[in-house]
Amino acid sequence: MAGAVGLLLLVTSGRYGWFGDELYFLAAGRHLAWGYADQPPALPLLAHLMDALAPGSLVVFRLPATLATAAGVVVAALIARELGGGRRAQVLTAGAFAISGQLLGTGHYLATSTFDPLLWTVLCWLLVRWVRTRTDGLLVWAGVVTAVAVNVKFLVLAFWLVAGIGVLVFGPRGLLRRPLLWAGALIAAAGAAPTVVWQATHGWPQLEMNAAIAAEVEQVYGGRLMFLPGMLAGAGIVVGAVLLVHGVWRLLRAPELRAYRFLGAATAGLTAVFLVTGGRSYYVAGMFAVCWAAAAVSLEAGAAARWWRWVATWPVYAVSALIAVPLALPVVPVSWLGRAPAPGFATAEIGWREVAASVARAYRQVPDPARTAIVTGFYWHAAALDRFGRPLGLPGPFSGSRGYWDLGTPPESARDVLFVGDDPAVLAGHFAAITPAGRIDDGPGFGQGTALWLATGRAEPWSAVWPRMRDLGVGTG
Repeated sequence: MAGAVGLLLLVTSGRYGWFGDELYFLAAGRHLAWGYADQPPALPLLAHLMDALAPGSLVVFRLPATLATAAGVVVAALIARELGGGRRAQVLTAGAFAISGQLLGTGHYLATSTFDPLLWTVLCWLLVRWVRTRTDGLLVWAGVVTAVAVNVKFLVLAFWLVAGIGVLVFGPRGLLRRPLLWAGALIAAAGAAPTVVWQATHGWPQLEMNAAIAAEVEQVYGGRLMFLPGMLAGAGIVVGAVLLVHGVWRLLRAPELRAYRFLGAATAGLTAVFLVTGGRSYYVAGMFAVCWAAAAVSLEAGAAARWWRWVATWPVYAVSALIAVPLALPVVPVSWLGRAPAPGFATAEIGWREVAASVARAYRQVPDPARTAIVTGFYWHAAALDRFGRPLGLPGPFSGSRGYWDLGTPPESARDVLFVGDDPAVLAGHFAAITPAGRIDDGPGFGQGTALWLATGRAEPWSAVWPRMRDLGVGTG
């Protein structure tokens, strides 16, 4: 199954084009640092290394994501084995991972949401194995995995906090008295130290980022009402959602799984935390595998009620896969986009060269190109122009959006701005005049139809203007 998932991701990884966040990671990777306003340093570093290995190759660039997702299938099955599951339980668990829309979809591109669930899955496996074997060396490895995870996404700190509370309430409390657990914690702290120091010296922008994401969830993703539906859909329509619910129930209630009750409580607790704080529904994806495994072990043993057992059949898995694959992966022909339903990410992977070409045409029409900076309202546009605009003669772009704000400030020689974004209000009061400068050509890709504006006669130095243009929210793209 892992091989099939890896092959499927490999053959589709070169289709369409760069995802918007991937372009951002490439831009951030050219300004390597111990942290960024919107994330730790691991993904920009990895993007930089993979692009240096094979410049311009999407297949090579996405190879770590492909391997990580395939590895997740195996680790999920290992959790089922540690819980006492035989071949059938392991296959059911691995299959649920393989056809999860969320995990399959993020396995298609290089993103924090690709690696964070895998690392959580590995942590769950280490904890489940420790409960069974009491081999304390596993706790040291948990610290190593956490050190990596915290440099991908800070969410792993929530995992340990909620899981720790679950251990205190439900046991095994002896876990907290193991010296090697705290040795692992020291390793994790050492691994986190550089990016934590970066955050501290830059005013803790991650705290602002959390608030920005909560606002974005309300504005773009349907708010808290859509959290649970989004979480269940991400787990997998039909199989994944059913096994997730059943697995949480089994972890909390099954006598044979009493020692692992803290993981069921952690899943429920993390769901509540992210729901209340306005997190995204996929933040809990790292807990899917342990819940699927608990459900699969129950189904294999015949401990589940009859009305749960229908899901553990190959026709149901096949239907779930037929739903997941076209929604999660770029299997729809590019020529169909705009005329037929396509995955949500599809339009965020195409059209970037057209965006750069439109901006280049507008840039050639400005009165004084040598003194005109290109600024975008959304960081994806800036990243696309950084990648595809330079061969067209465009200068390096700037943006106040997300972490792109930290990647550079327009030079003082830039008296005018060609702004890419529908709302130029962020420029108001800083320039003598703001006039329309065209529009990105229409098409199926992301950013098509976005307005262009020319702001002339900058009234203040950039040192005064640029701080006011910082926006960690959804931007004005």
